[in-house]
Amino acid sequence: MSPVDPDFNANDSRMDLPWRPRRNRKSASVRGLVRETSLDAGRLIYPLFIHPGADGQPIAAMPGCQRWGLDSPAALLDHLGAAEALGVRSVVLFPAEPEAHKTATADEAFNDEGLVQRAVRTIKASLPNLTVITDVALDPYSSDGHDGLVASDGRVLNDATIDILQRQAVSQARAGADIISPSDMMDGRVAAIRAALDDEGFQDVSILAYTAKYASAYYGPFREALDSAPRGGDKKTYQMDPANVREALREVALDEAEGADMIMVKPAGPYQDVIRAVRETTTLPVAAYQVSGEYAMIKAAAANGWVDERGVALESLMGIRRAGADMILTYFAVDAARWLRDG
Repeated sequence: MSPVDPDFNANDSRMDLPWRPRRNRKSASVRGLVRETSLDAGRLIYPLFIHPGADGQPIAAMPGCQRWGLDSPAALLDHLGAAEALGVRSVVLFPAEPEAHKTATADEAFNDEGLVQRAVRTIKASLPNLTVITDVALDPYSSDGHDGLVASDGRVLNDATIDILQRQAVSQARAGADIISPSDMMDGRVAAIRAALDDEGFQDVSILAYTAKYASAYYGPFREALDSAPRGGDKKTYQMDPANVREALREVALDEAEGADMIMVKPAGPYQDVIRAVRETTTLPVAAYQVSGEYAMIKAAAANGWVDERGVALESLMGIRRAGADMILTYFAVDAARWLRDG
């Protein structure tokens, strides 16, 4: 209340109260001293789409993102070098496979000369300090578009899929992947992949498990980017029900017991309550994936002038960190790193 206000009373008891939270907000430096949550580029993981062509291919539903051409990798390597210079030190690769490579048995997933394997070798040869994460699932390679093998009656087969996931993980590790990230949501696959990696001498290759991956409507732009939508049915029999939280904690316990080094919640923004519950349950590092639908909504709103892209993107990432995520997969990684650097 202003002293010029006729109702102002300097002796008002409220003026003598000892608590004044605004004292901790009075300047940028003070706010920095008391800030509870930090966001820095080193906690961001950059998802990248690759394809076997020479040129980049823009992704209509994800403005600012593209499929990077591996046949002429100079542009990709320059882009990653710039990202690393900004402090983004981790990337995760997703392949946009030609239709001819997609089969019912998804054999291309474990081809040592496959798209992901070649990309890993190319990146590590030029940027050896960059952490390269690879996705383990069958949907980019499957003519059915599912994360696992599909039976004639439409069921997605759990145990038969795991055999292929093991071969896929070993092939990616052989190419030089630092972290294997199974996103398939088959039961028991973490233990099986850990055993396969260890048997082949890859004890130091980490597993970042998609532990609580929900059957979300937010994945649409991603599926457009990879042409990986299921050709029949949906993924609700193996991905989690969006209504459930306690089930996520059961998945955490299982993946911990099976040898996961890190665990993930996907999507991130609409599932911050799950991130918090998982964070309070485990001592493992927790990742969260700010998925394509979250990214696309911010980009679309910004393009229409409805929100400030920089402000909303950084606030959304801070909210995910505040919920308990140690690391965030986000398509904003490079932009966010630049914004954080520039202040």
